[in-house]
Amino acid sequence: MPTVTIKPHPEICPEGAEFEVDPGISICDAMLKNGVPIEHACEKSCACTTCHVHVRTGSESLEEADELEEDYLDKAWGLDPDSRLSCQAIVADDDLVIEIPKYTINMVSEAPH
Repeated sequence: MPTVTIKPHPEICPEGAEFEVDPGISICDAMLKNGVPIEHACEKSCACTTCHVHVRTGSESLEEADELEEDYLDKAWGLDPDSRLSCQAIVADDDLVIEIPKYTINMVSEAPH
């Protein structure tokens, strides 16, 4: 069972997080299931970039991003070679280290305050 490590993020996950997940779940669903409130304004339909993350370790175990994901990633804030939309990246057998970018392009958070 792979371990997903979330690096600390000042607002979303100040202490960071670490949890085990079953392969086959999206990174977004794994985070939500384990108390990390990653935004997902399009309800995980690959129609925005609010769930953008950087997969710092373990990205080679993920399937490559498809063309639609790549198109949306081009619009993401802080894009780098490790960028993925967490709703599209499916956990395989390797451990992952995830960093949540400081900003998203979503101007209004859906999360309750």
